[in-house]
Amino acid sequence: MLQIGEFSRICQVSVKTLHHYDRIGLLAPAEVDELTGYRYYKMEQIDTMNYIQRLKRYGFSLEEIMHLITVSDNRELAEALRRQREKLKREKQEMNVILNELSAHISVFERTGDIMTYQKGYTIEMKNSPALNVVTKRGVMGVDEFGRYFGELFERVSKEHITPTGLRGSRYFDEEFHQESSDIEIFMEISEKDKADMVLESCECAMTVHRGGYSTLSEAYGAIVTWIAENGYAIAGAPFELYVKTQFDSFSPQDWETEIYFPVQKK
Repeated sequence: MLQIGEFSRICQVSVKTLHHYDRIGLLAPAEVDELTGYRYYKMEQIDTMNYIQRLKRYGFSLEEIMHLITVSDNRELAEALRRQREKLKREKQEMNVILNELSAHISVFERTGDIMTYQKGYTIEMKNSPALNVVTKRGVMGVDEFGRYFGELFERVSKEHITPTGLRGSRYFDEEFHQESSDIEIFMEISEKDKADMVLESCECAMTVHRGGYSTLSEAYGAIVTWIAENGYAIAGAPFELYVKTQFDSFSPQDWETEIYFPVQKK
């Protein structure tokens, strides 16, 4: 048996962390002395601790790890690891985009002396949005769930022999934006009007184009909302995005293209 200090040194994890793991039920000591309160761990728990540490490096939360260390179904475990691998790939891709943005920001700042130039690069125009025959999925969702919801639409168009045009988008109905829980409707344009859930009618909009990853979409939104206020318009409906160039079309993040539409009317 190993005292908690020895176990801490071998596994290179603090005693404070071991106490926390015990409290949440992730890894309890094998034995606690009733008189002294000393905690002891078995040698075989070193493997468990190393497994927990590895899962943490993979980016799993402690709650997820508590489940994974009890999984006996190899297929379930392999699927969880594959999902995490894809998540890390997306995060790595996003980090590369952020590094490119940062490099460009530094370059422009050093050239102009204006730290806020990024929001001034958008061209806003008045434009009638396209009329679209769409199939839709609306719900309270987080933006990280878009892939799953779009997957459901892809399955549907396949089963119902519907012809997608390749254009996808989303509409935002909440007055406030919540990253993990907003009233959002995703949609796909299709060729067959008689099979559409609805027709998104053309309307007068203030529109701009965002190029690059989605993490900086807020800059485009800031630019367009400022333009609306400064030019005597008022927002007259739910804003929506059309994903013109995306990862689904094999474009890299720096080449993604998103059109942002705000229905407006004159004040």
